Amino acid sequence: MKIYQAKDYNDMSRKAANIISAQIIMKPDCVLGLATGSTPVGTYKQLVDWYQKGDLDFSKVKTANLDEYKGLSKDNSQSYYYFMQEHLFKHVNIKEKNTHIPDGTETDAEKAAEDYEAIISGLGGVDLQLLGIGHNGHIGFNEPSDIYPKDTHVVDLQESTIEANKRFFDSIDEVPRQAYTMGIGTIMRARKILLLVSGAEKADILYESICGPVTPSVPASILQLHPDVIIVADEAALSKMGIS
Repeated sequence: MKIYQAKDYNDMSRKAANIISAQIIMKPDCVLGLATGSTPVGTYKQLVDWYQKGDLDFSKVKTANLDEYKGLSKDNSQSYYYFMQEHLFKHVNIKEKNTHIPDGTETDAEKAAEDYEAIISGLGGVDLQLLGIGHNGHIGFNEPSDIYPKDTHVVDLQESTIEANKRFFDSIDEVPRQAYTMGIGTIMRARKILLLVSGAEKADILYESICGPVTPSVPASILQLHPDVIIVADEAALSKMGIS
């Protein structure tokens, strides 16, 4: 596990974009596992900027997103399909057929999960998986539990996650209560994992995830067992780590 300290959110975003850019340059047809939420927005913005300057080519890149709200269609402004279009896909030369996100409109949870696992397997697996971390330690939408979910599945979102996501909706009542998400096993099969963490409010859970016991009650703690994890975090998020 490698930890890179960034000065602030912007510095974190640039450092993360550098790592993703290197992956694309080294393997132009790489498979990127992508994340949503506020944390990676700056990283995507930097990648778009470099693409527009002619420094990056996404024409052969394939992607698989971590998760999607169950029940939201692609044209819903809060769907993760919509998020990825707005923040990355429509601004670069990636092919639509090469982008993959769980089908939030599929009502058969078992079919949705099996279909998405088949897609990832068909891509040859994920070369680099981008992650954020929730206040309760969730990665993707894998909430604290008694077990580590192996594969893509439907999950009931915890109240803390619903509360954290309500800022994206008009009211908390509009926040979906379920989501499709890659399982912990799916995430851990990625060849490289890039975890981004920003802000003092994530300092405690980052410390617990890195320095605490490996337990499904803190889903991100499983990353301690992955052979190739890079953490890019700003000074505030690393404030409990004793890194200077």
